[in-house]
Amino acid sequence: MIQIDLTGQVAVVTGGSSGIGFATAKLFLQAGASVAICGRDSERLDDAQASLANEFPQASLFAARCDVLDADQVNAFASQVMARFGRVDMLVNNAGQGRVSTFADTTDDAWRDELELKYFSIIRPTRAFLPMLKDTPSPAIVCVNSLLALQPEPHMVATSSARAGVLSLVKSLATELAPQRIRVNSILIGIVESGQWKRRYQDYLQHAQEPRQSWAQWTGELARKKNIPLGRFGLPEEAAQALFYLATTLSSYTTGSHIDVSGGFARHV
Repeated sequence: MIQIDLTGQVAVVTGGSSGIGFATAKLFLQAGASVAICGRDSERLDDAQASLANEFPQASLFAARCDVLDADQVNAFASQVMARFGRVDMLVNNAGQGRVSTFADTTDDAWRDELELKYFSIIRPTRAFLPMLKDTPSPAIVCVNSLLALQPEPHMVATSSARAGVLSLVKSLATELAPQRIRVNSILIGIVESGQWKRRYQDYLQHAQEPRQSWAQWTGELARKKNIPLGRFGLPEEAAQALFYLATTLSSYTTGSHIDVSGGFARHV
């Protein structure tokens, strides 16, 4: 990976206490940036902060509990980051998980919840940090989206629909904010190892007969059944590397775009 020095710059990562967000925070810290992370789960956030502080004892790190769907909490988080660091150069919007449901069994409330999560987990942090981003030399916003935006699945109808809307939102933001030098991009993830998948694996272990498959065997079999060409799940670190690229000046002439991080799972050209 090309080395880049982010000393003096500040990165904000929502949903930074685990998975892709946590891996992204690590990359920013490795490059010398100051990093602010937030999450809803206080215990998980404390564990993430302790882990990062242990690995990067000299780093400038701030962590705060924040629900990105709560405007007051997001605004408070933005104020805390400004008070602590005095600037923000990069914002990574990373929040939300998939909802398994068909059109027939998705209630009106479920539709509202899914659309609110996917849209406002981007809208509220972007709105709160935009004034700070405008004041930095190379500002960037990067959003974690899903391959479902281009390749919808009938068993995830609400999530697929919301993800497609996010793709359009990113493009619109990129066009609107370009005159202010703010680049806006996204990544489209396929199946990435996560807490959700780890819980499904534990459920498999509880109900499977001997001999049980290892994590690598179980995920590999699922990947083959889903016809993922690389034959495995993605790693959070692999998604984080794409986010890092889009958030830094390594991608200084890229905006309104997306990077496919799906192991070849995309069926479109």
